Amino acid sequence: MIDWLLDPFSGSLMQRALAEVLVVALACGPLGVWVLLYRQSYAAESISHAMLPGLVVASLAGASLLVGAIGGVLVAALAIALASRDERLGGDVGVAVAISALFGLGAVLALSPDVPARLGELLFGDLLGVTGRDVVEAAVLAAVVVVALALAHRRLALSAFDRAAAPSLGARPGRWELVLLALLALCTVAAVRGMGNLLAVALILAPAAGALNLAPRLPIALALAAALAALAGVLGLLASYHWHVAAGASVALAAIALFAVTLVLPRRRTLA
Repeated sequence: MIDWLLDPFSGSLMQRALAEVLVVALACGPLGVWVLLYRQSYAAESISHAMLPGLVVASLAGASLLVGAIGGVLVAALAIALASRDERLGGDVGVAVAISALFGLGAVLALSPDVPARLGELLFGDLLGVTGRDVVEAAVLAAVVVVALALAHRRLALSAFDRAAAPSLGARPGRWELVLLALLALCTVAAVRGMGNLLAVALILAPAAGALNLAPRLPIALALAAALAALAGVLGLLASYHWHVAAGASVALAAIALFAVTLVLPRRRTLA
């Protein structure tokens, strides 16, 4: 049994994949808790889908995927902001239109004759193909997210649990929602190299949902979400190695499976 668990990580390729998924999980898990508390799960999915054009352009130009992801996120944020201002459509409809348009543009660009091989990795990730530089970049971005969440913990909690009283206590809910969206974009950029822009959202939302099902208090939920995300990463890589399936998809499915397990466990009573 020990060999079954340890042998897959004896090589440098799997070690880099493990490092990548663990550093991303430590940021995705806690961030996902805040995303769910602020009811921003639609935004999480939207941002990951909307960055596709930036990823494709970067790949076609031979540029860093990190640069493409950042550019895609910035364009997506601008498109969402402009679309949501149209009162005739309404915020959600405007966002849906903007995201659908950007994702469609990314798909059209991906069908270009000049498209490089294995562009599908932009959609589903390539955990087993990450380099040491990819791991360092993901670690830096994840660290920024974790530190920012720690520094903003009090104000995020005030805005999430007592929106009416938050301004009098020094927290403006609208401002902190924007901060949360910015961190969400940053975390998605960190996760996209290994998980792809379609699967990254699973590592953000599924462990967080499982943690909120079990944890009686917010600090416990934040820690548990990180642990569940990390566990999903390990289980997904083990499944990928032993059963020869895609690593990113395996991690996403493991995260969802862990969430499903929490549904049948005793539920928490309160969260504060």
